[in-house]
Amino acid sequence: MSQLTPVDVFDYVVFGATGDLTMRKLLPALFYRFRDGQVPAESRIIGTARSKLSTEEYRGRARDALTSFVRPQDQDGGQIDAFLDLVHYASLNGAEADSTWSNLTDLLDHAPADRIRVYYLATAPNLYGAICENLHNHSLVTDASRVVLEKPIGVDLDTANAINDGVGRFFPENHIFRIDHYLGKETVQALIALRFANPVFERLWSSDAIDYVQITAAETVGVEGRAGYYDTSGALRDMIQNHLLQVLTLVAMEPPGSLDADLLRNEKLKVLHALKPIARENVAQVAVRGQYVRGDVNGQTAPGYLEDLGEGKTSSTETYVALKAEIQNWRWAGVPFYLRSGKRLRDKVSEVVIQFKSAPWSIFPAAPRANRLIIRIQPNEGVMLAVSTKDPAKPDSLTLREADIDISFGKAFATRYPDAYERLLLDAVRGDPVLFIRRDEVEAAWRFVMPVLEAWSADQAPLESYPAGSWGPKAAQDLLAASGHAWHEDQG
Repeated sequence: MSQLTPVDVFDYVVFGATGDLTMRKLLPALFYRFRDGQVPAESRIIGTARSKLSTEEYRGRARDALTSFVRPQDQDGGQIDAFLDLVHYASLNGAEADSTWSNLTDLLDHAPADRIRVYYLATAPNLYGAICENLHNHSLVTDASRVVLEKPIGVDLDTANAINDGVGRFFPENHIFRIDHYLGKETVQALIALRFANPVFERLWSSDAIDYVQITAAETVGVEGRAGYYDTSGALRDMIQNHLLQVLTLVAMEPPGSLDADLLRNEKLKVLHALKPIARENVAQVAVRGQYVRGDVNGQTAPGYLEDLGEGKTSSTETYVALKAEIQNWRWAGVPFYLRSGKRLRDKVSEVVIQFKSAPWSIFPAAPRANRLIIRIQPNEGVMLAVSTKDPAKPDSLTLREADIDISFGKAFATRYPDAYERLLLDAVRGDPVLFIRRDEVEAAWRFVMPVLEAWSADQAPLESYPAGSWGPKAAQDLLAASGHAWHEDQG
């Protein structure tokens, strides 16, 4: 994988430049890379959106975004001023062929022909094809151009294929960067190092030693200002089909021959192809969907999902998913992978739990608990291994007590953990696709979840309710209990 080093001069063109993603994530991420000396001063960041703003007006909005979303201790006025000097704006509706494209072409036509040009599409996915076609028709796609696509890539397999076909007409596959910000998280990348740089783990990394795996992405917030989008998406599309299936591939893949992008992504794809297909008639046995109702979150009453949508609204959109996946290959046969994600849950946490098997025989009066390896993706990034040791509070007996070997990456490395977008934005400039998703991965992930979506659309499985501030519906506990398993927080 590439190091975070300075890159060649580039133009970064963001469609949807006035939106929340740009203001909250993209501009702060680019500022941090600029502050760390990784953005050449001759580079430009060009925002485009329908709003009729001047460059100076847009720079004012960008300054407000940096003030809000960059840590106060990192807000050096001189550095912010220098960064904003790189920021330009072109009023433009990228999806319309007859929009004011001259506002953008006037900025780009004067750049050297070989300058790296990145188009970041922070817009609705159904606009991706039209934007790329318009870029092509206005002669803005050069040999040094790349395009970055935000998830979701479609709402099902057919729409994903249509989007990929539309973009692929004008950009070759090796110039298309499908971003999944989970892959930019340091702890997700650390999965690769944890497995393949530490033989002690890799030699235990199979059904010989592992009982089951849990992958969780839990949020305490509700849909907030995203109700319109979320009600057409739901937790399965929003989190499972992309983020958590990507994490699953990193946990389960075979060692690649090297860290070459295609070799690594080939191994991820093999995992997706090895997932046991889910039959529509069996969805209720392997998947649970839920929707939060009014409950208590951190001592305060939180409204239910339907209340968040607005008075009089009804919806069967799931805000919680628990899914049992199985991988049909030599390494993982018989090891269930439990994926879950939800809103308005008790804690905000993203983690991977590797539950090892119990010892086949115990010499102790009370059998030791099986070891657990917990990889914390966020917050409090780190790794924790639960082990059994002698209880020092009982010196006259060999009584066992569980203890944690806990490594906090923040304390161990004494460094700021960069936001996931910081790495990914400049990897697109470098043309390094290792942390981006290939088209065949997108298709394989959609094929896996489509039977679940179809069954739920036909109401072939119940929509459970769960109170805000809980860990989800009881049916999710029952899903694991059927195999003698339990969610991490239920194990004490």
